[in-house]
Amino acid sequence: MNLILLGLPGAGKGTQAENLSKKYSIPHISTGDIFRNAIKNNTELGKIAKEVIDSGGLVPDEITNEIVRERLKEDDCTDGFILDGFPRTINQAEALETMLENMNKTLDLALYIKVAREELIKRLTHRRTCSNCGATYHLDYNPPKEEGICDKCGGELIQRSDDTEEVVKERLEVNQENLMRLLDFYDKRNKLTTVKSNAGIDEVFEKIDNIVKEKVL
Repeated sequence: MNLILLGLPGAGKGTQAENLSKKYSIPHISTGDIFRNAIKNNTELGKIAKEVIDSGGLVPDEITNEIVRERLKEDDCTDGFILDGFPRTINQAEALETMLENMNKTLDLALYIKVAREELIKRLTHRRTCSNCGATYHLDYNPPKEEGICDKCGGELIQRSDDTEEVVKERLEVNQENLMRLLDFYDKRNKLTTVKSNAGIDEVFEKIDNIVKEKVL
């Protein structure tokens, strides 16, 4: 089962990808997580990614494509994968098609999680991340037990530099145009399905899971 989750930042792609990963025992591949680990470890890729991400931009396609290509070659992707945060451009979508063809794989479904812009801004600016273990919280929907402290490791919760309101609005503008092109790209290939994320996490996952059962399994 090879899936892509599409949506603007804050749509809940990571949460729903993780839920699918647990249920179907296939890896959740988040390019955002890969880049954040590189930034935390101060690698050459991390330095490039941090500069771009802090300004609200997107990491160059050639770097992102290579990271995904290497990840999809790993053994745990044999029975499938869930891509979250990739592709974000037509260049990346075309590169993914080539990757999958070379691996004798096909994409089963591109699932678009649709959320209103005002809700996305609220979700992103109220998000907090543990500076130690990377766990994520939300001040409204998933607050920590103790304000400013991670439930899992006791680390300090911070607002990521790309979650400030100014950068969030810029990110949404940058991503919106690319997203529209991607939706058209996968719609023309009869791979696209849309789910509106206007309910709780569990209800949205039930909708997604039913779509997967109907269209893929």
